[in-house]
Amino acid sequence: MLRDSRRNTERRVVLQPFRIATTPVRAGEFVFDLENASSLENVEAPASGVRWLDAVAWCNAASEAEGIEPAYTFTDEAVRWNPAANGFRLPTEAEWVFASLGGGLGPRYGPLSEIAWSALDDVGAPQTVGRKAPNDYGLFDTLGNVWEWCWDRLDPARYGEYRLLKGGGWADPEWSCRVGVRRGNAPDAIVEDVGFRAARGAVADSAGADGGQGWSEAADRQRAAASHPLPLGWTPLR
Repeated sequence: MLRDSRRNTERRVVLQPFRIATTPVRAGEFVFDLENASSLENVEAPASGVRWLDAVAWCNAASEAEGIEPAYTFTDEAVRWNPAANGFRLPTEAEWVFASLGGGLGPRYGPLSEIAWSALDDVGAPQTVGRKAPNDYGLFDTLGNVWEWCWDRLDPARYGEYRLLKGGGWADPEWSCRVGVRRGNAPDAIVEDVGFRAARGAVADSAGADGGQGWSEAADRQRAAASHPLPLGWTPLR
């Protein structure tokens, strides 16, 4: 069940089977280059300061390295997801929420100090993955450490192409490190405490399918097509 407190809405999503990494992509994995990796302070910490555009490009590169069909195509105007491809990709919001809950129903899967790097720990950088307790699905660091990019747009009526972030970061307070919290930023934005977690799994029969796993291009455009005068600062999806 996905809830949006700003719009006061909720919707139920039925998911197809998918795979998701037990940890965020590590800094050493993200660079793909041993020479550059040697200059990193902590190769086992999550990659951070990652743009959404760089995350989807990494997913394609990882797919090509494994010899599987990439999930994304790039044009001058946009990045397109092929939901019939089995390549590495960003999780949708519904997939991320399902995975982070670990079978539970609450705002987090355990006491925050035991499961997440947050402001309670008073650290100044992302920490080595897997050092806090996992959830019941065996996933580490879905809360705290770094915010994680999802495929979905944050709010296409208000923020256009802004993409969704979930989970909270190493300096975030307790209220921000909850499964239900939604944040977002521009696809080309570089933010210090932002990384990503890779998913895999074809969820449609054809490349022309309208998304999946709780996300739809048509639904985004319908939500963005507001017929009323737009409040100041709104920049809907075109």
